[in-house]
Amino acid sequence: MVGPASQPVTELLVKWQAGDQEALRALVPLVYHELHRLAHHYLRRQRPDHTLQSTALVHEAYLRLAKLEPAAFESRQHFFAVSGLLIRQILVDYARSRRTAKRDGGCKVTLTDSVSLVKNRSVDLVALDDALKGLTRLDPQQSRIVELRFFSGLSIEETAHVLGMSPATVKRHWATARVWLHHEMSRYAET
Repeated sequence: MVGPASQPVTELLVKWQAGDQEALRALVPLVYHELHRLAHHYLRRQRPDHTLQSTALVHEAYLRLAKLEPAAFESRQHFFAVSGLLIRQILVDYARSRRTAKRDGGCKVTLTDSVSLVKNRSVDLVALDDALKGLTRLDPQQSRIVELRFFSGLSIEETAHVLGMSPATVKRHWATARVWLHHEMSRYAET
């Protein structure tokens, strides 16, 4: 995610934070492809008949970004981390509304090996969100690492950069959080 386009993105983020709404509009074409890739990455994990599409997910994320007060984005990675969290929120909101409308358990997401919490299983996105809320109460830092790694698609190094910690610390917390979440998700599946 770091490359030659980082500088213009960072400059536009600074302008947006200063209140320039045009900067957000100028930012979108620079980050659209990466946001679309991120949305596609999430939707690949969804059940095959999922009705949301990557483009709609990106557009909804943009609308939510536009409604936010311009945050103090520290970098391009930080922007994508926040965008990933918005995409997570959109998918969880969608899953909760589907669960309310249906009694079939709602939307499922498959966690891939690259950042898997539960290997080769379909996981209820609402249950995962609830488990993450529980982890936040126990260890906010571990929860944040899971959000950045799983929902924002950041690497260990990118996560370390965003959180201002060493990659070794991120790896250690990531491993611990995955074990805890696996346990919580297993308990949820039993009920």
